[in-house]
Amino acid sequence: MTTKPRREAAVKRPISITAVVDAVGALAAGDMRGHLYMYDTNKSGGSTGFGTEELQTKARRGDQILWNCLALECEAFVAIDDIIIDSDVCEPVRKVYPGTDVAYWTGTVKKDAGPVTYQIKFKLGTRDEPITTTLSSSLVG
Repeated sequence: MTTKPRREAAVKRPISITAVVDAVGALAAGDMRGHLYMYDTNKSGGSTGFGTEELQTKARRGDQILWNCLALECEAFVAIDDIIIDSDVCEPVRKVYPGTDVAYWTGTVKKDAGPVTYQIKFKLGTRDEPITTTLSSSLVG
């Protein structure tokens, strides 16, 4: 009796997108332009635009995306308040690391698509209203 070789499903690792925010500069300017540096963990997979506000993250259907942020200045407060993206492609959800108040956002890419831009709303310092990115990063298939 012969059996067909079983194809193992490819294990996909999450793609982590990190926004490094110059909170002092963004608060002084009232916008994010020139005060945001985006990076992801998929450079070898084809992502481009590292260190800019227009990161292009190479992602395919089924990929798990994890967004987080860091303050350039250690004393400044920064947090992602919302991620605005086509919900047909990805629906980010806010989560908190267990036992902490540290939040992150995660979502699964629902379908392969051309460049799908997204904007991030950031809470900075003690400002009540979030500041939204002016330039858009994107997920590219």
